[in-house]
Amino acid sequence: MNATEAIEYIHSVCWKGSIPGLGRTNTLLEKMGNPHKALKYVHIAGTNGKGSTAAMTASILRKAGYRTGLYTSPYIYQFGERMQVDGQLISDEELVDIVEYVKPLADSMEETPTEFELVSCIAFEHFKRKGCDIVVLEVGMGGLLDSTNVIPCPEVAVITNIGLDHTDILGHTLEEIAANKAGIIKENGNAVIYRGTPSVEAVFEKVCAEKNTALKKADFAGLKLKEHNLFEQVFDCGDYQDIHLPLLGDHQLHNAAVVLAVTETLIEKGWKITRQNIYDGMRDVSWPGRFDIVSRDPLFIIDGGHNPQCLEALVKNIQDYLTGRRVIALTGVLADKDYGDMYKPVMPFIQQFVCVTPPNPRRLPAEELAAHLSNVGATATACEDIPAGVRKAIQLAGKDGVVLCFGSLYTIGDIRNALLDETK
Repeated sequence: MNATEAIEYIHSVCWKGSIPGLGRTNTLLEKMGNPHKALKYVHIAGTNGKGSTAAMTASILRKAGYRTGLYTSPYIYQFGERMQVDGQLISDEELVDIVEYVKPLADSMEETPTEFELVSCIAFEHFKRKGCDIVVLEVGMGGLLDSTNVIPCPEVAVITNIGLDHTDILGHTLEEIAANKAGIIKENGNAVIYRGTPSVEAVFEKVCAEKNTALKKADFAGLKLKEHNLFEQVFDCGDYQDIHLPLLGDHQLHNAAVVLAVTETLIEKGWKITRQNIYDGMRDVSWPGRFDIVSRDPLFIIDGGHNPQCLEALVKNIQDYLTGRRVIALTGVLADKDYGDMYKPVMPFIQQFVCVTPPNPRRLPAEELAAHLSNVGATATACEDIPAGVRKAIQLAGKDGVVLCFGSLYTIGDIRNALLDETK
């Protein structure tokens, strides 16, 4: 088996019709000798900001000298991004070795695991083999029945911003979704939450009280933006002054406040993390695909925004960083997303939409998206493929404009590759 075959096997696992639950994951991990039980975790759930919060936390832990695993999804440019140790992606050789070990065990199961469950088990094995001191573990979807929730009580359970997404599975109100996310909170543990509406915070307070879990809320009141440009922002948060962060946007400051609360909790639990580790970790964090400037000439920004809440944050970034510029949107979306409402916040700030079809089975054809946007008053053009969309968007933006890509994380890799070809 080579790396391509290993990834093809992972992607070939059928997820349709699977029943939510932890049974398959637990069965496979048992066959593997329960590698997940040999590790310590920061476990992160939420609707938006999970990945950025995970990346900042992992960066700080690395600066503190801990061998740090990072598990995120989906990947942006290559599969190995999903499981990293000290910033290094899993190698092809390591992936093949673990897939060859896990495949016969998974194939022997009466009810085979889903793709995400399989990837989670591969990641646990990788982190154990690499001798990680701690793993920053991002939930795939929800919390209670997500395959990552097989872990023992984490050092910290973290809940980021809650919004309406995957409502058909997680619930139709913020409170129902919060209750599902709160499933990662375990007995006698520690939890950190992103500040939300009182009713959402009440859900977490109730669960923490029932499980005798210490709850810390992020310090949003102490946030103060000092300066920002297209490459970093400098801010204060409580006792921390002049933190430099290359992740842009007001929402990233709020995510950073969550990370500071997580770090304080880890320090209280005995982890050796200095203030300098925190400053260095924030300054050097990398999290591609989130209001990410991938080219300066032409100015080309890629953002993974893919739900109404993300698009509201994107609007704030447009107002803060792109005022006065002609903004051309290069966008594609999955058919099961609430695209009817998703684009509403950003429409007044976009001069023209260039629509492409995401390379995903759940894709919405570019023609349908362009028709929808045209019907609600926007100027929209459908392109036959992503390279054509990149060329069209650059042409429309002109010398002084900006191409802003958003709508689906699944388009980002192909867009960047097409941009590289276009600007060679």
